[in-house]
Amino acid sequence: MFRTAEKEVKKWFLSTNRHPLVIRGARQVGKSTLVRDFAAHEGLVLNEINLYRHLDLAKVFSTLDPVRICDELSDRLSRDIRAENSLLFLDEIQAVPEAIDALRYFYEEMPSIPVVSAGSLLEFTLAKHRFSMPVGRVEYMFLGPVTFGEFAEAADGYLAGYLSAEKIAAGISDSAHDGLMELVRRFMFVGGMPEAVQTWLDTGDMAAVSAVHRRIFNTYIDDFAKYANGADLALMQRIFRAIPAHVGEKVKYVNYSREHKSVQVASVIDLFVKARVACPVVHSDAGGIPLDAEERANVRKLIFLDVGLMNYANGLHGAALMAMDDIRLVNEGRMAEQFIGQHLFFRQGLFEEPRLNYWLRKGVSVNAEVDYVIERGMNVVPVEVKAGKAGGMKALRQMVVEKRLHNALRFDASKYVVQDVSIEDPCRGKFVYRLTSVPLYGVCMVNCMGDYVGEGPI
Repeated sequence: MFRTAEKEVKKWFLSTNRHPLVIRGARQVGKSTLVRDFAAHEGLVLNEINLYRHLDLAKVFSTLDPVRICDELSDRLSRDIRAENSLLFLDEIQAVPEAIDALRYFYEEMPSIPVVSAGSLLEFTLAKHRFSMPVGRVEYMFLGPVTFGEFAEAADGYLAGYLSAEKIAAGISDSAHDGLMELVRRFMFVGGMPEAVQTWLDTGDMAAVSAVHRRIFNTYIDDFAKYANGADLALMQRIFRAIPAHVGEKVKYVNYSREHKSVQVASVIDLFVKARVACPVVHSDAGGIPLDAEERANVRKLIFLDVGLMNYANGLHGAALMAMDDIRLVNEGRMAEQFIGQHLFFRQGLFEEPRLNYWLRKGVSVNAEVDYVIERGMNVVPVEVKAGKAGGMKALRQMVVEKRLHNALRFDASKYVVQDVSIEDPCRGKFVYRLTSVPLYGVCMVNCMGDYVGEGPI
């Protein structure tokens, strides 16, 4: 299965000012496979060292001497890792924190050697050490789960051919639309963890996919024991199990544990966020660009790592999901919000720190909330995940009027449509905005959002 991130790794490799590359992401999202596939496709000699299996190398890396390090690694692999057409891959780098600190010296003293590393739960490790990541001396890539576009390409290359903003906006046949929505339904169950995707592609067996989900979920729980023990471990496991049940809800610490202080719960959630197990969606007042300038970090909701794992954790079986009609698929629980969110989270590209915002207005009796808010050029664009008619989106209408926004985006189960919506506001008079409705599968074109919504006023 081809990952589009491989193209980005190639750009890094060919760069004239190449820094050591650190691929960051949650466990089992395909970081190691990405590097191996890239090396194989480019015909490179891959010098791979799994540091979890070579913990004794900590002493060598602590010298911060890249020449000595290369000599030692060459002896381990029985070949010169400095040879042409080679790539040095330090896998599970979090197992030897000294190696993280040593990366800066590869850039400064041996820049000709292409060095790529990968690690999960890096922040858990760094929290126990005094040094920080070598900012300015390394390049970071943020890898998430398999996207729907990658899944569709592997599952049905013909239908995947329709997945361009241009084709979706131009209109596709009912048969193609129905086929893509069926693929969305399958993706909701399978999710984007590479092993689960490959299992589905190889077998089409829902039970086998669920077994993969169970294995991955339990692996995460087991991993926490490496970084905590006793009461702290119990709290970490408890919160990890609770996050999938509260996807899309404003974080209230009492929902995760009534027995622990808010500061304890907040600390664990922050670690999960740093480790990409949970993705924060932070409230922004959205008065202008950039959105993060008006963030309120203490007001946030969470989405989970992956929609397939979320549904597994919540006990939603494949047969039940496949039986849902399209309207229920969008509105039932938080599936569609998770699906859209995990794609929008990485919409700015793999070399940018992932982030996502939403908008919340507290009312006397009920709050108004818009699922997501994104930037488009110099404009703020509210994003809703709905299946109903435009007139039913009260929160979006409230935000549009209050912020005087001219464009809004909706993801739903219908085909692409653009409509001008008129609002009669008692305080501000008549206001018209353009609502672009995009089918759920259109979110995989996150880098082409400009083809869906305009730049300025209608």
